[in-house]
Amino acid sequence: MTLTARPTTEADLPALHALFDHTVRAGGTTAHEEIWDLATFKAYYFDDPDIVMTVLSDDQPVGFQAVFASGEGLSIGSFTDQRNVVRGAGSVMFAATKEAAVIGGYKWIDAKIRADNVPGLAYYSKMGFEDYKIDKGVPLGDGTPMDRITKRLTL
Repeated sequence: MTLTARPTTEADLPALHALFDHTVRAGGTTAHEEIWDLATFKAYYFDDPDIVMTVLSDDQPVGFQAVFASGEGLSIGSFTDQRNVVRGAGSVMFAATKEAAVIGGYKWIDAKIRADNVPGLAYYSKMGFEDYKIDKGVPLGDGTPMDRITKRLTL
């Protein structure tokens, strides 16, 4: 198994949408609570972001990161296949995203994570992000209050 990362292509979208859909349905590791059709997914995670990277296991997409410009920095969203976890995929993917952000001249990357997303908090810490701020009691779709922790990586 060889892991590589590269800019996302339109051909990647069906596989990436399927892993996004599975992650949302499983809950707990994303702020997204609603299932999107492929067109909505494409618009949000392919057409709008400033950088979108896909990680491949051999030739199969197993994750993606999308970053959106916010002033001098970026806001990041990350998804990896939760059905068939590929160890190291997140690290390979983030190395490519970080390199693209540095080349783009950005100064920082923020990740906003639900407080109950223990794997997400651990992942961003492992990638070098540090706690930056906490938004207390942001309501979920059902009204349940949930803190959102923003971690920041200075580039």
